[in-house]
Amino acid sequence: MEDKLILKLTNFYKVFADNNRLRILFLLSEGKYKVSDITSHLNISQSAVSHQLQLLRQLDLVRVERVGKEIYYTLADHHINIILDYGLMHIKEKDDE
Repeated sequence: MEDKLILKLTNFYKVFADNNRLRILFLLSEGKYKVSDITSHLNISQSAVSHQLQLLRQLDLVRVERVGKEIYYTLADHHINIILDYGLMHIKEKDDE
């Protein structure tokens, strides 16, 4: 496998190593949310949420949808749900052993 591709994959998986980013991704797996909704649901400051969303956007894990004056965030595609689900299944399976 090419080094460039390995580097991209490494950076991709690093995203999942942050509690707040994971909490945001799991929340977004339930639907679309505004920054203010995310801050209230997860009890994280607006600046922290905005910072994490910017990083998640840069890595194409979330996308922005404008509805009138409101800006909503959603997961970029179903692959992100699959990654989150498989990670949980793996951990729960290991916990059950």
